[in-house]
Amino acid sequence: MADATAHDRSAPLDPDMFHPLCPSSAMPFRVGDKWSGMVIRCLQGGPRRFGELRVPLKAVTPKVPSETLRAMERDGLVTRTAYDENPPRVEYALTPLGRTLIPLLDAARAWSETHLPALLAARRAAGQPA
Repeated sequence: MADATAHDRSAPLDPDMFHPLCPSSAMPFRVGDKWSGMVIRCLQGGPRRFGELRVPLKAVTPKVPSETLRAMERDGLVTRTAYDENPPRVEYALTPLGRTLIPLLDAARAWSETHLPALLAARRAAGQPA
């Protein structure tokens, strides 16, 4: 059994992990797609089940994280491990390649905290939604 206790080591995800006004949706650049950065944040503490990921990603339908995870697995950023148990259990985890994106997300977050007000003001001045 491949690291059966990995799931047990991770603290529960905070349902309010992503504030409704989180700047990630307004960033001028993204990792993969709109949701990949959030999935990376959810998985950086260790493997998670799909239901756990849905807690902080509650604002979207289950289809969105499912498609995001599938694309991230295709790109080698996430692994999907199915355990032969009853009931079945599936966990997602960042690969070493996926973990290389964490510093990029940290830098993007720092940039956003500094520059997001100016970016949103420019969008409003151009008549675009913020």
